[in-house]
Amino acid sequence: MATVTTDPLLGRLVDGRYEIAARIARGGMATVYLATDRRLDREVALKIMHPHLADGVDGASFVSRFRREARAAARLTHPGVVAVYDQGLDGDTSYLTMEYVPGTNLRRELRSSGTLTLGRTLDVLAQVLAALAAAHRKGLVHRDVKPENVLIAADGDRVKVADFGLARAVTEVTSTTTGTILGTVAYLAPEVITTGGCDARTDVYAVGILAYEMLTGSLPYAGETPIQVAFHHVHDDVPAPSRAAAWLPSAVDDLVAAFTARDPARRPADAGEALEMLERLRAGLDRELLTRRADTPAAARSADSAETGDADEDGDGRTVDSDRLDAIPAAFFQEVSAPDVEHTERLVEESTTRVPGRPVADPQPAGAPPRRHRRRRRVVAWTLTLVLLVAGGAAGTWWWFADGPGAWTSVPDGVVEVPLAEARDVLAAAELGVTVTRAHHDEVPAGHVVESRPAPGDRVRDDGHVQLVVSRGIRTVTVPDGLVGATEQEATAALTAAGLEVGEARAEHHDTVPPDEVMAVSVPEGSVQPHTTVVTLTVSDGPAPVTVPQQVGKPKDEAVADLESVGLKVAFADPEHSTEVPEGHVLRQDPEASSEAHRTDTVTLTLSAGPPVVDVPDVVGMRSGAAREALEEAGFEVKENKYLGGLLDTVRFQDTTGEAPQGSTVTLTIW
Repeated sequence: MATVTTDPLLGRLVDGRYEIAARIARGGMATVYLATDRRLDREVALKIMHPHLADGVDGASFVSRFRREARAAARLTHPGVVAVYDQGLDGDTSYLTMEYVPGTNLRRELRSSGTLTLGRTLDVLAQVLAALAAAHRKGLVHRDVKPENVLIAADGDRVKVADFGLARAVTEVTSTTTGTILGTVAYLAPEVITTGGCDARTDVYAVGILAYEMLTGSLPYAGETPIQVAFHHVHDDVPAPSRAAAWLPSAVDDLVAAFTARDPARRPADAGEALEMLERLRAGLDRELLTRRADTPAAARSADSAETGDADEDGDGRTVDSDRLDAIPAAFFQEVSAPDVEHTERLVEESTTRVPGRPVADPQPAGAPPRRHRRRRRVVAWTLTLVLLVAGGAAGTWWWFADGPGAWTSVPDGVVEVPLAEARDVLAAAELGVTVTRAHHDEVPAGHVVESRPAPGDRVRDDGHVQLVVSRGIRTVTVPDGLVGATEQEATAALTAAGLEVGEARAEHHDTVPPDEVMAVSVPEGSVQPHTTVVTLTVSDGPAPVTVPQQVGKPKDEAVADLESVGLKVAFADPEHSTEVPEGHVLRQDPEASSEAHRTDTVTLTLSAGPPVVDVPDVVGMRSGAAREALEEAGFEVKENKYLGGLLDTVRFQDTTGEAPQGSTVTLTIW
């Protein structure tokens, strides 16, 4: 009894050339098959468009757009891009022939690993951005960057981006016919959702979501309806990955934030600029940090298929996970590709073009054949044996050079820390292609190779490419202007924002610059400096401290000179009378002697105005004792001159009358 396969295209010959062997995956736009190009005898991936997309009023224009975009994608040649070989139409079947990449895709790697290490994430992102940069330089935008379109070769190192240039045609027909936006909503940039417009920055946004997913194991807005997810993309900033993995450095958060800025003007202009940002980040990360990975969220794996649409549909209309398609036994592929294809032909109901099968030999008669027939059979048997041996040897030789050890070589030495031209010559001699990316490096001179991917000694296909990371030299930054006169905090923030390291500030006393104000910078403002330059700020610590010297009793001019010599200012209070301190001398000072002050502080001096002027008592005619008592009580000194021994003890005369300075001497004449 014949077996009927669930997919009527299995075993068919498309356009008289491509023999379909197995189904690889099915999406909303097309189904991808593993096929053999019988003309060139090589495996290819055959993408056949769903027939319903060509139906209706706009079907013809869609097919036309699809072909135009396919031709545009075919012009894109890059080792990180799945090559487009051919496109055509077989009856009503529009197809596209692409490079077949044995291996898996990023979706399946995420499903099996949960999260990727930081180093692995940056490596995948770098290869994806390099491929996108090549497209952006040719004016092509991918429009549907997601894990399903990031293919990982069997060696686990090489990454290729698939479906370049096709999303535009599909988006056009979908928007026209249904009024919806085609694409995985989890990776759509806000401008695609709000206006339907997109450019190179739209791809950068999707790469940012891809980075978040690889680092955290989940999408930023997982487990919600598509409308809710789209609403988040338009109205919310993508959360920082460090919220899910606190050990991630802030530089990684900044990179994801830059890639996923809601305003396209705040994102890198294209994938090339984004790649430079990523390389600068990777150069500054600790190697041990690159080996760490975040814990996988509990719900991430269970929600994975529902969020991304990573599902396939079998021939009965049931939904199956695309991993099941990869689990088709190898015997099935051997059966389909065997020389006798007639058995496969019986598995299908009708074919585009019937695959001619080999005729089956007639049954042998029961009796023994005549001798001449036996001799002829022996000759035929030996001939067939020889042919099989030759064919086996040819097949073995083909395998050796196509996928066996002969298809691989090692990256030669002498391609690292040498000028780019020298590294190119070494790789050219080894018949290996070269792709170049550039990144700043603190030690390797500009124009010299920092590293190769794969590294020297690692395996690479003998027709493969080696990616060379070429140094741009040490990264330089411009020292900001306006540092002198700013506060230390303001100047430090400006230097840090410019990418410069700020050393410990030097504090210096200054009589006129306010405390905490920058007085000098160790490098000229506006100059260009290596980013490793440590900038030292000289900051004012205000006036220097001093001890107030003693000035009481000193003449005015001497006191002023002493105070000004230590940086103090002098002010004067109103003079005060004093019978002890001579007029014009310092009677009092504030602050007092030995007090702590700072230069430019003010010391207030009070000068003596001399003794006060008071009325002199009139003591003429008074007894000498009473006269002395009255004068002394008024503050005067008394001197007595007695005649005739002061016979009558009466004051006859005093030399001072009226007013006189208190403390002065009044002379009395007594007899």
